[in-house]
Amino acid sequence: MSEAQQVDARPSAAPPPAGGVDGFFEISARGSTFGREIRGGFATFFTMAYILVLNPIILGSAKDRFGHQLDAVQLTTATALVAAVMTIVMGVGGNLPLALAAGLGLNAVVAFQIAPLMSWDDAMGLIVLEGLLICVLVVTGLREAVMRAIPQAMKQAISVGIGLFIAFIGFVDAGFATRIPDAANTTVPVQLGGTGTLSGWPVLVFCLGVLLTVALLARKVKGAILISIVTMTVVAIAVDSAADVTSWGLTTPKVPDDVVASPDFGLLGHFSLFGAFGATSVITVVLLVFTLILSDFFDTMGTVVGISAEAGLLDEEGRVPGLGRVLLIDGAAAVAGGAASASSATSYIESAAGVGEGARTGFANLVTGGLFALALFLTPVLTIVPLQAAAPALVAVGFLMMTQVKNIDWDRYEIAVPAFLTIAVMPFTYSITNGIGAGFLAFVLIKAVLGKAREVHWLLWAASALFLVYFAIDPVEQLLGVR
Repeated sequence: MSEAQQVDARPSAAPPPAGGVDGFFEISARGSTFGREIRGGFATFFTMAYILVLNPIILGSAKDRFGHQLDAVQLTTATALVAAVMTIVMGVGGNLPLALAAGLGLNAVVAFQIAPLMSWDDAMGLIVLEGLLICVLVVTGLREAVMRAIPQAMKQAISVGIGLFIAFIGFVDAGFATRIPDAANTTVPVQLGGTGTLSGWPVLVFCLGVLLTVALLARKVKGAILISIVTMTVVAIAVDSAADVTSWGLTTPKVPDDVVASPDFGLLGHFSLFGAFGATSVITVVLLVFTLILSDFFDTMGTVVGISAEAGLLDEEGRVPGLGRVLLIDGAAAVAGGAASASSATSYIESAAGVGEGARTGFANLVTGGLFALALFLTPVLTIVPLQAAAPALVAVGFLMMTQVKNIDWDRYEIAVPAFLTIAVMPFTYSITNGIGAGFLAFVLIKAVLGKAREVHWLLWAASALFLVYFAIDPVEQLLGVR
């Protein structure tokens, strides 16, 4: 063999590892680019920026035991601050395109179930306590162990269920589907539009946005989701100025009079860690913390698995990279949310919009977190995106996540039935936690009746037992004399 042939026969050298920011976030290694990460960060922010409006509305509309209400401006500042800091921390520490902010559902529990029993400081103290307990579960390895014990097919079902759930959120937020006010006297709980038909300019903007988004996705246009959000926001502003629109919902697309708004950090640090124990019975406090932990625990689990699966980051065994760090940061976010009086912060499924835009690493979080930080001062500018312009992204991403349904073995009922319940219950009950609970209970029950109980990890048995209490919380409270 000649020397030239010997040289040609040698294996080609591997490309040198990327350095700097690219190497730290593994941007090239995960098949992404800076452009995709930046577009994904913008898409995630605009898809979840509604929390800057919605969280202050939910928390600010409630009164505590003493009739006190939280200030809306201070709530907006606290919401933006926690979202900015924890999203950046997740990006740097967890390296996942997973943004965090005040959790919907959890904030409603705080506002309408916990606060009426105690002061706001005591209620936020419970959130801090819940977050600390979740961190303990992470440090002991229990939270990660539960996630690893879940069969791969169930993880895929969770991802598919979340896809349908966020698509449903998109339809509802845009007013395309609405809850019928007099549901008790009608045949269906939801309907098309507000009156059984589609009407109004805002819904038209949403429909055009969906068509634009799917058209761009079908043509594989880079930045499809972000282009759609920005384009439809401009259209919405034009429509609002030219037409007589009664209401856009939470956000009206108007060019703001003021560009800069001063943040008010007055709520930071206003919490009492153990004050709730003096305001109500110990049993009540324990049940409230249990409900918060269970909801936060499994909501996050579903979100982390779903986003990681959609981004193609799960390994061959369906495991999330750096899961321990991700879960610890999520637990710390709950602590931060309570300490800032913004309610428990958690991972946001709307991060799927950024993943759909191409984000694969935590670098996208630097963009999203940076925009939340800007929102502290530029709220009038950055919150002009109406839900009707952002919701098409949720519908499109719902479709993308739905495609994983093909990986579930529908011929095996011991997998298919729990998977179906997981997928169906999430959108039908408007809760990721409920869907996971229904799937868990069905999985262990079917395994038991088939004589395969030993195949079920003991952690799934324990989680299912907790879910049984979760679903039966009302009779349990009555038996314990809480009510």
